[in-house]
Amino acid sequence: MFDLAPALPEVLAFRADEPTIVKARTADASSGSDGKKLRVAIVHYWLVSMRGGEKVVEELCRMFPDADIFTLVCNRDRLSAFLQARTIHTSFLQKIPGAQRHYTKMLPLMPFALEHFDLQDYDLVLSSESGPAKGVITRADALHICYCHSPMRYIWDQFHVYRHGLSWPGRALMTATAPILRAWDVTTATRVDAFVANSAYVANRIRRFYDREATVIHPPVAVDDFTIGSGRGDFYLYAGQLTAYKRPDIAVRACSETGRKLVVIGEGEQEAFLKSIAGPTVQFLGHQPFPVLRDHLSRCRALLFPGVEDFGILPVEAMASGRPVLAFDAGGARETVSSSAVGFRFARQTPEALLEAIEAFERVEDDMDASLIREHAAQFSSATFRNRLTAFIEQQLSAHFGGSDASIAPFAGQRAGAN
Repeated sequence: MFDLAPALPEVLAFRADEPTIVKARTADASSGSDGKKLRVAIVHYWLVSMRGGEKVVEELCRMFPDADIFTLVCNRDRLSAFLQARTIHTSFLQKIPGAQRHYTKMLPLMPFALEHFDLQDYDLVLSSESGPAKGVITRADALHICYCHSPMRYIWDQFHVYRHGLSWPGRALMTATAPILRAWDVTTATRVDAFVANSAYVANRIRRFYDREATVIHPPVAVDDFTIGSGRGDFYLYAGQLTAYKRPDIAVRACSETGRKLVVIGEGEQEAFLKSIAGPTVQFLGHQPFPVLRDHLSRCRALLFPGVEDFGILPVEAMASGRPVLAFDAGGARETVSSSAVGFRFARQTPEALLEAIEAFERVEDDMDASLIREHAAQFSSATFRNRLTAFIEQQLSAHFGGSDASIAPFAGQRAGAN
């Protein structure tokens, strides 16, 4: 694993009126002197589970092993051992009773909490944005790069979905505070020097809501954790949270109505409802540990993916297992389920449209090549993510600190050893 932080030069002192000092310091850094290291901060919205956003934070920490993490709320017990060992700074929200469970209800307080983080000692700030994270205040000459999983859904395109799921006091509060939060969210987009989006779908939303361009770098998927199974089962698979916006009801209805076997892995507020509409061929396993999920991904006929996700890591994990994906034609699935060699996309979020995709898939099921499907998934690997993001950061460092080759030479040399 490559170690970037120790090799990065002293660029914090860059001033337009002191080119000689800067040249000397960058030269010393590139030659291995004991100059002060570039200090890096990683800002993540909250660390209360291990999902796609947290996997990105893990990779950022591998790229910058000396970086400090800042987050609004943290539950260390639910983090990986790798993240548990990191230096993590939390906000004043952490001290509120029940914060680790009810953090989303504290949305109106989050701008204040973020702006209280003192990042004046950091030269490079990497914010991981989905809930609010990019709103931190950095030093004027620091470089701030935002890796955006999604603009805040709660106040933008999913505002009405989240609002309808609240009690009447919650709806009233959200109605009153959302316009203020939207204004703050747009304003804080100007605090970011460069945006990276996890998909073209998210890049389009960044352009729409913030009027900013973003470079697309797909998130890391641990494709090497998955293997092609030794045999194929007779069931379709739905896996993930059982929540309304993911539309698990489409998969349950489609398989129930036609007597196809479906295994459902996951839990959520829709579980009771889904069981009430399910036929005898649908099996609910609830939450399962990773080995069980991996086994089912390797043996299913295909993964059913009827929701809209900003990227969607699970379809890539299914393809890394050699199994095709039947996905709704929206969001990140357009970039991952990109040809009939790896799966099919259906145009309407209805059981009927999914059934059409299932029938099309079953006509060619025996001809699909598991090895080719896995090969397609490899382009979304963690190594690819690190290499692409490292190259992007090199470019931004060079542009931000005056384009000096000396200032980024050690960084570029380390990248060649990434794996």
